[in-house]
Amino acid sequence: MVYPFAQDLPFISVSASWMDHTQSSLLGNVLNPAYVTAIPVEFPQPLSFFHRVLNLAVHLCSGFIRYYVILPSIQQEISAIFPEVPPLAELERNLSLALYNSHFAMGRVLPLLPSQVEIGTMHCHPGSPLPQDLEEWLEGAGSAGVVYFSLGTVALGNTMPERWRDLFVQAFRMLPQRVVWKYEGELEGVSENVLIRGWLPQQDILAHPNVKVFITHGGMLSTQEAMYHATPMLLLPIFADQPRNAHIAQEGGVGLVLDWGELSVRRVVDAVGRLVADGRYKANIHAVSSALKEQLETPLERAVFWTEYVIRHQGAPQLKSPAARLTWVEYLMIDMILLFHLSAITFYLLFRHVSRFLCRKAVPQNTRRKCE
Repeated sequence: MVYPFAQDLPFISVSASWMDHTQSSLLGNVLNPAYVTAIPVEFPQPLSFFHRVLNLAVHLCSGFIRYYVILPSIQQEISAIFPEVPPLAELERNLSLALYNSHFAMGRVLPLLPSQVEIGTMHCHPGSPLPQDLEEWLEGAGSAGVVYFSLGTVALGNTMPERWRDLFVQAFRMLPQRVVWKYEGELEGVSENVLIRGWLPQQDILAHPNVKVFITHGGMLSTQEAMYHATPMLLLPIFADQPRNAHIAQEGGVGLVLDWGELSVRRVVDAVGRLVADGRYKANIHAVSSALKEQLETPLERAVFWTEYVIRHQGAPQLKSPAARLTWVEYLMIDMILLFHLSAITFYLLFRHVSRFLCRKAVPQNTRRKCE
């Protein structure tokens, strides 16, 4: 819907999530469904034959829906308001640079073009001093440590169904750790080891050495903050990209995933206990954190550099891959494959015809049936 305002102008896109395969193809980087899963689908790596079939179907269907359902419907509305604006599919070809909220240390390693830049954890920062009362609460937990619980800013705690609210109240009562719970509103019946606040400085809490586990919905920013500050996660994904983020975190050994439909007091208590007691989770997420922080420049500096690069070079056409100008038939070399098949069939038929002709000439007439 913003394309008309970028008419005749190069523009940059910023993705709050991972690389989207449909947008990547605009830049000429068609992601291979043999190993790149389509958001929000995520399968164990390497993909089995069945998963590759499903993944290919998702890639094809999502691309078809975007270009033949979504884009035409938006085109119809925009053309009614701006009849002089070129087709949206043509305007989006002016995309000069795509900034992705991702980093190879946090998930899948993907092939990137110069016009595709990862800026994951750009929003992360070292922990700042906490308010005195919160600092005293965390320090007062002693060696048992603290569990931090937040479901982000979209799925507010006070909208949680009562059965799950009561479940967490009971589970936290059984924990030896103290719990800091981001919950918007009043909540009765909580135990003395639970501190409830409507808003909390999340990164400063995650950076505190006494925080042992982060119970999270698995949003992209929250999982990045947990990895940056090396805090193991108990992930409770709700929607959008959260199931994918949770799957990757569990596969990487930096957290555990629980499904809301199977939640129980015992499952929550056991999962928290496992994350605290098993040192492998802390070691794994420390390794991820170390890789995230070891960069030539900060993600913010990288984003600024490439943004100014595009401005200085008037859209930076030198960043654009020639593959972006190819049709899908040309890119996948389907025409070449058909040509090779046609050539092979032609050669086979010609060889067969010549062989029969020579056979008839060389074999006596009464035994020519052997040439058939």
